[in-house]
Amino acid sequence: MQNAGVNVAAALPIGNPLLRPPVGRVDLRNHRKIVVVDSRITYCGSQNFADPEFRVKAKYAPWVDAVIRFEGPIARQNEHLFAGDWMAYTDEDINDVLHQPMSAAQPGFAAQVIGTGPTQRYSAMPTMFESLIYSARRELVISTPYYVPDEPLQNAICASALQGVKTTVIVPARNDSWIVQGASRNYYPDLLDAGVEIFEYVGGLLHTKSLTLDAEITLIGSANMDRRSFDLDYENNILFRDAELTADVRQRQQQYIAKSNSVTREVVAAWSAPHRLWNNTLAMLVPIL
Repeated sequence: MQNAGVNVAAALPIGNPLLRPPVGRVDLRNHRKIVVVDSRITYCGSQNFADPEFRVKAKYAPWVDAVIRFEGPIARQNEHLFAGDWMAYTDEDINDVLHQPMSAAQPGFAAQVIGTGPTQRYSAMPTMFESLIYSARRELVISTPYYVPDEPLQNAICASALQGVKTTVIVPARNDSWIVQGASRNYYPDLLDAGVEIFEYVGGLLHTKSLTLDAEITLIGSANMDRRSFDLDYENNILFRDAELTADVRQRQQQYIAKSNSVTREVVAAWSAPHRLWNNTLAMLVPIL
């Protein structure tokens, strides 16, 4: 890419892993996925710049992602987020890009970029998730590849189902992280007891991070529902309110459910004692890994 004239920067380079710890952390990551075109078009979702068969070809392929194309002022918001990253990792000042004239506003819907990270307000991402979950009145559908919630988030999802909201969580049947997969399953019994429906997707590594509520509001982006996304990763999501586009996202979620196995109380009850102990142990270790 550099030979072709593309400007390339490394985000949060570790360098020598033995020399890095005394001067800075090695566990932070820029997990954002941002594309902005001419300050007026942006893409937001879970997809990396990688072939869907990459890395998990033998056991987990393909990566299953969802990305939405937006036009309008929301693109400039994402551009501000990208510019902040770029100038943090390079010596190049690209503030001029942020002052390019924009086209006249067109009819649309309310949307907002949510950019979070360890150097910004602590707990911003889980607080947003919890606020949305508690706002649901009829239906809540979540897809995430990595479900290792903190206690407030787990309680929020359980409370949603207990209050009569049809609550559904979709995760991969086979995860590329065996640690996360075991830890995730530790949370199944409480979810099921609260009335949450759980589905494990079998059509590949479900990587889509989406949340829809009441057929009207959608959150989509890079953030997983785990401690790393909440505390250590730089993430970007877009929150919007539009029934038509939410219906499209909801249709995609339903396609995931159609290719999933339902996890029931009977399935969990059939797990052996060593299996349960293993899941519990992983769930305790995940926050420090």
